Amino acid sequence: MPASNEIYNAPADIWWADDQPLNMIRTALNPVRLRYLKQVLARSGADLAGKTVADIGCGGGLLAEELARLGANVIGVDPSAASLRTARAHAQAAGLSIDYRLGSGERLPLPDASADIACCADVLEHVSDVPAVLRETARILKPGGVYLYDTINRTPLSWLVVIRLSQDWGPTAWAPRDLHHYSQFITPAELRSLLRASGLSDGGHAGIRPPAGPLRILRQLRQARTGKISYAELGRRLEFALATDTRISYIGHALKNPPRPPGCLSRRSGGVSAAATARYR
Repeated sequence: MPASNEIYNAPADIWWADDQPLNMIRTALNPVRLRYLKQVLARSGADLAGKTVADIGCGGGLLAEELARLGANVIGVDPSAASLRTARAHAQAAGLSIDYRLGSGERLPLPDASADIACCADVLEHVSDVPAVLRETARILKPGGVYLYDTINRTPLSWLVVIRLSQDWGPTAWAPRDLHHYSQFITPAELRSLLRASGLSDGGHAGIRPPAGPLRILRQLRQARTGKISYAELGRRLEFALATDTRISYIGHALKNPPRPPGCLSRRSGGVSAAATARYR
């Protein structure tokens, strides 16, 4: 059975309200995503200001708004009309100009070579055709463009944490039982191979995880599950950090290779050179 994405079609705001589980993406995951992306860009002297960024699977705009506040020209793409309505309304209220478009990762509504950066955060484990999403990502990136991703590894530990504790076990479960499916989790080696087949050059990856220990995490999950703390507060308490342990989740990047003679390294169109990737190998 594939993962179900029906939660994202809920008519209410499931993204920005502090008592909604998806708000944890904003407080727990977005900080480490932005730190990682800034570090990758900074190693080649680049930043987000003025860059065209495609946020693939943008949902309610949690990451898109962060990117826009850093000066990027953001195009958010998502297949859920309900989530895009929430995203547009929240961006308007915040005074942010973000171009939200209805579409899927397998068929992005963007022209060839139109984005400097493409972000695919917490998305690959939800799509039906990962190779197609990666091919489309490579198509829309400019030569030298950066692909940022984070996803869930397929290991016994990720099954325990993401499936058993987060979806199935009543005292700690916060997500629908079918939000994730173990068979759709992707190992780093599998993703590296898929990136290469799509014309993207692997730039390395790192684990991401909360710094708290298992017992503390369980207590915090239980508090959120019973309403003692909000999910926004839970995310702040369990804010993810870069780690060497990739057994649950990992973050990484890839480059769309610019056309160049063999053995020549160059940076074009605001992209990041291969030298910028060494830190994360």
